[in-house]
Amino acid sequence: MAIKGYRPTSPARRQMTGTDFSELTKKAPEKSLLSTKKKHSGRNHYGRITVRHRGGGNRQKYRVIDWKRNKTDIPAKVAALEYDPNRTAFIALIVYADGEKSYILAPHNLKVGDTVISGKDVDIVAGNCLPLSSIPVGTQIHNIEMNPGHGGQLVRSAGTSAQLLAKEGRYATIRMPSGEVRLVLQNCRAVIGVVSNPENEIKKIGKAGRKRHLGRRPHVRGSAMNPVDHPHGGGEGKAPIGLPSPMTPWGKPNHGYRTRKRNKSTDRLIIRRRRKKR
Repeated sequence: MAIKGYRPTSPARRQMTGTDFSELTKKAPEKSLLSTKKKHSGRNHYGRITVRHRGGGNRQKYRVIDWKRNKTDIPAKVAALEYDPNRTAFIALIVYADGEKSYILAPHNLKVGDTVISGKDVDIVAGNCLPLSSIPVGTQIHNIEMNPGHGGQLVRSAGTSAQLLAKEGRYATIRMPSGEVRLVLQNCRAVIGVVSNPENEIKKIGKAGRKRHLGRRPHVRGSAMNPVDHPHGGGEGKAPIGLPSPMTPWGKPNHGYRTRKRNKSTDRLIIRRRRKKR
């Protein structure tokens, strides 16, 4: 999939680039695989904003993706490649031999008419789903399960892939796109190949209005606020932070301050972190 430019009808349009969807084969989604998607604008069930700078955006229908791929040893034919507004990657509509339809995350270079299958002893071809114990070392994989039967949770963003480095005992060693090296149980499943739409990371938004279409509201700097609203606020002119470290709006340290809960952590399975501990 290529990146396309636009005619410079405005200063923003001059810089803007977008994805060329010419390779996608279907515009309207499969109605039987749609569900409603309610917007919460970053608010929890109390109505309090827990994620800032969210709200608005275009209406979206959620495409129900088959993350588990648990129809084993039943071949499925790729009927269409589609755009999904809920994720950066493209999705593929597949039709199983028994007539059932499903959406899967489309690997790079998957074509309409290709056949994909899920099972223990299937070919190492892009789009096929296998347990890690059946995948050769060195293979690029995506949509990896963290727990057997829970469905793919790791490596699902556009253009990403992990690499299977080794298999020993109950665990397989996987290098993540971030550079982290971690252990995953060998009976967890993964899909062969690289996730589609690798050019997504070089796409230029071009204007603030396009971010608003995605549901992103303006992000105001703390130094531009009043002292009552942010620890960085106040002062005459462009004042420095004047604190030991940058702060969040609630007075917590911002850089290097750990907030992860350890009680249900999978840190014991991490061999090498994506960055060094501070």
